Parts: sequence; structure tokens; C-alpha cells
Amino acid sequence: VGALCDDFTDLDFHESFLWTTLNIKLLVCVCPLFNLSLPTAFVIHGYRPTRAPPFWVDHVVQLLSEQEDMNILVVDWNRGAANLNYFTAVTNTRQAANNLTGFILNMQAEGAPLSSVHLIGSSLGAHLAGFVGANLKGKIGRITGLDPAGPMFTGATPEERLDPSDAMFVDVLHTDINSFGLRGQHGHIDYYANGGSDQPGCPKTIFSGRSYFMCDHQRSVFLYLCALNRTCSLTAYPCSSYSDFLDGQCLQCEAFKPAPCPMLGYDVSRWRDILLRLGQTKVYFTTTATLPYKKVSYMVDMVTWNRYPRWGVLILRLHSGRNFTEARIDHKLFRFEQYTSTRLLVQFDEDLQPIQKISLSIATRNVIGPRYKIRLIRIRLSPLEQPDRSLMCRYDIIMEENIEVAFRPLPCDPRL
Repeated sequence: VGALCDDFTDLDFHESFLWTTLNIKLLVCVCPLFNLSLPTAFVIHGYRPTRAPPFWVDHVVQLLSEQEDMNILVVDWNRGAANLNYFTAVTNTRQAANNLTGFILNMQAEGAPLSSVHLIGSSLGAHLAGFVGANLKGKIGRITGLDPAGPMFTGATPEERLDPSDAMFVDVLHTDINSFGLRGQHGHIDYYANGGSDQPGCPKTIFSGRSYFMCDHQRSVFLYLCALNRTCSLTAYPCSSYSDFLDGQCLQCEAFKPAPCPMLGYDVSRWRDILLRLGQTKVYFTTTATLPYKKVSYMVDMVTWNRYPRWGVLILRLHSGRNFTEARIDHKLFRFEQYTSTRLLVQFDEDLQPIQKISLSIATRNVIGPRYKIRLIRIRLSPLEQPDRSLMCRYDIIMEENIEVAFRPLPCDPRL
């Protein structure tokens, strides 16, 4: 991988207080010669109140270079983004977008098709990319928005922010919609990691300092880097809401068959045409707190037979030797009643194999008085993203609420 042709702008502290002159630099990366016959990716950073160059740019450049032969340019608009006055940085996105538009028009005049242009923008840079796309009448090939900035864009019209009409294909990743990110749908496909807010492993209190404010927002970049590196296989499921996704109501991806469910990353060729026909699609996935972020997903079907309905949450453990991994499905209370089938999405942080034992308990609010028995006629675990693995079943289990019961999985009887 070659070095950048120039150094990224690194400003002094006092310059963030000033109306610094907006000076756009395009840093040509990797390829020593700019080849107009190749696709061109532009990497666009966001608001930079710390003034320092964004830490992630070189990583994105390196990983993009491994996807296919392409030109890669970093859009250095740090003199417009590095200002303690966020309003000033927002205003500067328009001028920066106009400058970048002029460069792309020159590329087109020299023979480069607009359809070969891919803009990748983080935070405020996602809207900057949208403005460039709008300037070019939506004819550029693709825009990828990494948690588009929310402040001053909430309630904005499509002309005032990133939207699907800005490119031939727009994909958006959301990780902080309740703070620095933007709510709503803004692409042909919108990925919502962990529902789009409150990322695992991020601080929950203000006493954590700057990390409390930025961790969720920056997670979009880390997830995208991991997806580019092909070390994260992050499968997303089309669904109307995160709650429905967690309830296991959206795990089939029928609209995309024979292709699998959409995956976060660079290559969207398997889903692009379908997504364009669908219009705008919301997809959801969950992650762990650390690399490689991927969770192991199962669909769990339970048929209960108890005389009186019970309410509770499910705690499930998979055991392999002395190791185990646990999932607690507690985003709401579930109703277990006579001859009722309950379907749940269960996700584990580790992929343990072979699974030698399963243990489960149904935790209820009944902490005083007798423990009521719950009879499971059947429990079935279906691996969602490993179709080569066998289904696991167990039949006729008597358990008491709030008491863990363990059993060895059996092959599933196709008649049941």
C-alpha cells in the first residue's frame, strides 16, 4: 500500500477558534498514477473539533485498496471542519461540496463516468457527500454514509441532508440516532446496528468523559472497517422495527432469495437491484462490544403446555466442555401459556462447537410464594447463519420458574 501523496492538514489549537480559510486538499492514495478508467472512491471525514487528522482514514484507504483496483482520494477539508463552532463547520460543508463537485466534473470531462464514483462520508462528511451528489443530479454511482450527523439536520428536507436521490445507490449505517447521529431513513438501505443507538461497550454515564459523547457515533467507522476487512460477517435483517427484529419476526429475508440476507460492507452487488426496486429498506443487526463484533444467532421455537399463563424472560446457555456462552432475552416479558408456540431470536457472543449441553431457565417476577412448573413440549434451536449445521431439539421438559434446567440436545424429529 502506497503512502498518501501529501500530509493531512493538522491545525494548531488556536485555529479551531478562528474562521480558518476553507482549503480543500485531495490526497491521492495507494495508486501512484490516477487512472480515469478505474472506479474512484472519495473518503470524506466529518466535524473535527480536536483539529487533528481523523484516526481512521488511513485504515479505510488500505482496506478499500484490497477490495478492487480503484483510485482512492481522501477529501481533506479539515480547515472547514476544525472549528469549535459546529454551525460554522455545517456551513462549510456546502462550499467543500461545491469544490469537490468541480473536481468530479473535471474527471467526467476527461472521460470518467459519474457512475464509477463512490463517496464514503462519516458524520458531517455524509451530508457533504449528499450535497455533492445533489449537485451532480444523483448520477454518481454510490454514497455510503457512516452515521450521518444529526445536530442541525433533524427535520431537514431531503435537499438539506443526505437522501436516496443523491446517488444511484445510497447505503447508510446508523449507530447513534439518539445523540450525534440522524434518525430516519436516508438511503436505499439503512443499517441499524443494535437498533441504531447505545452500542455495547460504550459508556453509559457522563463521568466517562469524551468517550461518553463520541463512542456510539464513532462505532459506525469501526464496524465499517471491520466489514471491509472481512473479519466481521455482519448479517442484517429487513424489519419494520428493532423490537420486531428482537422478537424474531424478521429472520427469513424472503425478498432477497436466492441471495442471503444483506451484509454490511463494500460489495452490495447481490442485493443492489432488489433494494432499488424496494425503494427504502431498514435492516437491523446486533453486535458484541469488541472485535470481531459478530454475534452467533439462533431462532428458538418453544411450545409450552402449562395450565396457567406465566410471564417471564428466557436465559439460555450453550455448553461445550467446560466453556459456555449465555444469552438473556429480556428486552420484554414473554407470555408462556397452554399449547402456545413462542419464537425468539437468541444471540450469543461466542460460537462454541460442538454444543454438548443446553441449559435454560425462565425468570419470572414471582419471587414470593411457590415456584410454578412450566412444561415445554418442545424446544428447537435453528442456526440462522450456518445452514450446514443441524437443528437441535429436546422434547417434554418439566421445569420450575426461576430454576435452571440442563439437557443434551437431540436431533429434531421432522414430524414434530
